[in-house]
Amino acid sequence: MTAGFLEDAPITEQGQALYDEDVAEDGYVWNVSRLWAYQPETLKSLFELMSHAFRPSGLSFRQRAIMVTAVASKLGDSYCSLAWGGKLSGASDPSIAAGVLTGVDSGLTDQEKAMTRWARKLVENPNATTAADIQKLRETGLTDEQVFAITAFAALRMAFSTINDALGAVPDAQLVGSVPTEVSQAVNYGRAPTLHAS
Repeated sequence: MTAGFLEDAPITEQGQALYDEDVAEDGYVWNVSRLWAYQPETLKSLFELMSHAFRPSGLSFRQRAIMVTAVASKLGDSYCSLAWGGKLSGASDPSIAAGVLTGVDSGLTDQEKAMTRWARKLVENPNATTAADIQKLRETGLTDEQVFAITAFAALRMAFSTINDALGAVPDAQLVGSVPTEVSQAVNYGRAPTLHAS
């Protein structure tokens, strides 16, 4: 088993702790963890920074999952789309998750729809955003502090996905098997998953 396009990282205490956490929580070592075993402390810091960025938004886990799912699907990141599509299914239902993955936002509140539009625009072309886009977010009840928080969070998620995708991390067979069928069928882009559990 290799970490995407890279060979497996040399085992360190921090890398082994990353693997052990995966096994304790999910029963297997995630492919993405094999990749990040090169810099497990960077991964830990990045996740902490994502949480720190999102926290001032005061938004729910469902809304966080909507943001990640919208970003990942627009990027064409199959790994995070499956992982967070599954989480969004649990926080709402599989049809809503599949909708966000395919750009059909029925079942979302007006505020959540505005957030998905914003997230996709950030991925597509951050230089194309306008003051009018911000005003649309405000009109759904989001404050400027919340807009900054979700923007910073989305940008950090893009960085994480970019590293994973560029270095060839592929979704785990176990991950694909754990998500609702609606979600796995909606993710027909990005890197194909591994065929067999490792």
